[in-house]
Amino acid sequence: MTKYYYKTSLLDRRSYIRILSLLTSTLGVIIFLYVAFPLLSWQLYFAPAFSQQKIEIPIPKSVYGGSGNVGSLLSNAAGSLTVDYTNARNWYPSLNFEGFNNLNYSISIPKINIDSAKVSSADYDLTRHMVQFNKDTAPGKVGNTIIFGHSTLPQLFNPNDYKTILANAYKIGVGDEIIVTLEGQKYTYKVQTVTVVEPNDTSVLAQDLSDSFITLITCTPPGTVWKRLIIKAKLT
Repeated sequence: MTKYYYKTSLLDRRSYIRILSLLTSTLGVIIFLYVAFPLLSWQLYFAPAFSQQKIEIPIPKSVYGGSGNVGSLLSNAAGSLTVDYTNARNWYPSLNFEGFNNLNYSISIPKINIDSAKVSSADYDLTRHMVQFNKDTAPGKVGNTIIFGHSTLPQLFNPNDYKTILANAYKIGVGDEIIVTLEGQKYTYKVQTVTVVEPNDTSVLAQDLSDSFITLITCTPPGTVWKRLIIKAKLT
């Protein structure tokens, strides 16, 4: 019986090497873009907005406007691809969320073209509405009403898509209005402070009984989950 022996040609081996090299290079580019994206987003969107506004921030404005914050931005990258941030409970996983109280109302922010966006404390689903975090107060009453809203890249903003609802929140500045409509009553709030904090900083969730406030919280820089943008407004 005749036996046949087949040898992989040099050409085939070179093809395999080229394909492997291409896959490795592609993976390297993806990793580089993922690591570089937060800094690029910060420089394109957030730093210019901060430099043009009178904003209270916890560290000097020059630091947030420059490249010295790169290490802090990149240090929070781990795990961001595996967490579902459309579930409000995952924003502060160390906290025990309170039960629901089925409070529903709308919010308008003229500065960023948001008109009558839904806010609810009935569940944690940020794809259906913005979420009120705390259940111990409500708009128009004394206390700090804390509202979570999802964000993404500004060019993807769609006022009817709650996954992009706060994509332009970085444009909001001190003095801008936030209008809340609850049970037919309108409440106008003016922004007092805009700050950026670490994602595990829970001090921004503290109650404030000195007046009636609302606090908007979203992720920043736009399109990332590296930091939290905190916008606090007071009833006028």
